[in-house]
Amino acid sequence: MPLGQVHQVLQAAFGWEDAHLHRFVTSDPFAPLRPVDSAMPEAHQWLPGTKCEEPGDRPEEDCSLDQLLALGSGAAFYEYDFGDSWLHRLDLVSRRPADKDCPPALLIDGARRGPLEDSGGFPGYEDIMEALADPSHPDHGDHASWVAGITGSEEPFDPAYLHIPP
Repeated sequence: MPLGQVHQVLQAAFGWEDAHLHRFVTSDPFAPLRPVDSAMPEAHQWLPGTKCEEPGDRPEEDCSLDQLLALGSGAAFYEYDFGDSWLHRLDLVSRRPADKDCPPALLIDGARRGPLEDSGGFPGYEDIMEALADPSHPDHGDHASWVAGITGSEEPFDPAYLHIPP
């Protein structure tokens, strides 16, 4: 699967709107770098071709998920929204032959719904969830209105709910 398609699959799985930059890397971008032979290794990242600006940037259009996984140690990372820094580890769990009658990706299981777009990363999302859970919280009303605008629903937001289509 081309990296651009992996990006679209992850956007759909998390309910995001592709409103921010993203990148793929072969190692955890937040892990400390260790020098190799007294030099810092060049970190490569795969971005949409139009966003490649640095020497280590590679166009995602030229790479597939299996190629990216082979470059790392069996895992790769996807980061979305560099301000919120939603970081996802991608691991190969199993392989199956492509079937033209089946979609290229299918959500089969999960624990919770994805965090809301533009919610401020882990700290911001936790603050929003805390305020929503407590009607007496001073920010409850503001956050409830913001969530309704993002989700398009006045229904109470349940972070544990995950809709898996049949």
